[in-house]
Amino acid sequence: MPTSRAHAPSPPESRPVPVPERYELSVVVPYRLDLTVSALRRLSTNVVDVLTPDGQYVRALGGAHGPMIVRVTQVRPDALAVAIEGDASEHARVLALVRRMLGVDRELTQFGRAAARMAWLSQLARRMRGVKPPRYPTLWEAFVNAIAFQQVSLHAASAIVRRLIVAFGQPLESEGTSLYTFPSAEQVLGAKDDLLRATGLSAGKLATLRRAGDGLAAGTLDAAMLEERPSPDVAALLRQIKGIGPWTATVILLRGLGRLDVFPMNDSSVARNLVLVAGAVPLDVGSILEPLGAQRGMLYYHLLLARLEARGEVGRPSSSADECR
Repeated sequence: MPTSRAHAPSPPESRPVPVPERYELSVVVPYRLDLTVSALRRLSTNVVDVLTPDGQYVRALGGAHGPMIVRVTQVRPDALAVAIEGDASEHARVLALVRRMLGVDRELTQFGRAAARMAWLSQLARRMRGVKPPRYPTLWEAFVNAIAFQQVSLHAASAIVRRLIVAFGQPLESEGTSLYTFPSAEQVLGAKDDLLRATGLSAGKLATLRRAGDGLAAGTLDAAMLEERPSPDVAALLRQIKGIGPWTATVILLRGLGRLDVFPMNDSSVARNLVLVAGAVPLDVGSILEPLGAQRGMLYYHLLLARLEARGEVGRPSSSADECR
């Protein structure tokens, strides 16, 4: 297990030019890759989830024998083209992971019908028609992001996660696109505290992250086990970790497990985004969520996209790590 990493990133790994295998994924329509990736990455400064100028989503995923490079393009309203570079024996696993990450099988009729009946939400829902609920590829990545985003702004939290990735992830280059792997729990938790604190993580967040990592290593937190439990039970289990409250547990459920039957209440950014979308119209969040039912989590993604749209971030090509400094 590594114990330190210098902050000056290693040069991108020199890789032979591979011949990618190409696949096609059918999607539940309506589907828009640009909106889904924007909801996944949040800001264009995200150096792991990369959106190219031609609208291609590129990601380096962990593999048993080295990184697996994935390139996704929307070729038809009902299909995505997926190119995978790396060990052919892992392609089936990676393809299934891409399906899950990009929400291609999610049917959102309930949310769409309910949103159409809300005057303040209907226009936003029409503009964002085709967004699917994204999901992080690992529970560890969900923990890192949810903990980093606790009680700080979108830009501040994104900067913390980016510095963590650049310091501990593996830099790569594929077809002219600069990429980083998301650092593993072993890479991060094996590092010294001073290096981790230099990324902007507070002592409290670092302690919470270590407790979550210990739970993953011990098997007391296991994605497959959590998948089998209802959302209230999973939330209660997550809240047993010191430093994880209701908001953090809900974000992990949304972004780590793909649960849509939850919504982050008492979130100041949600309140600001509601004002952005609805203006001065007085709204009671409880009365909004009830008709959205088991797909209420899609409101979280729509409000996020409304904020990103206002900042010109929806579908914006990714910045490189150098440009982000």
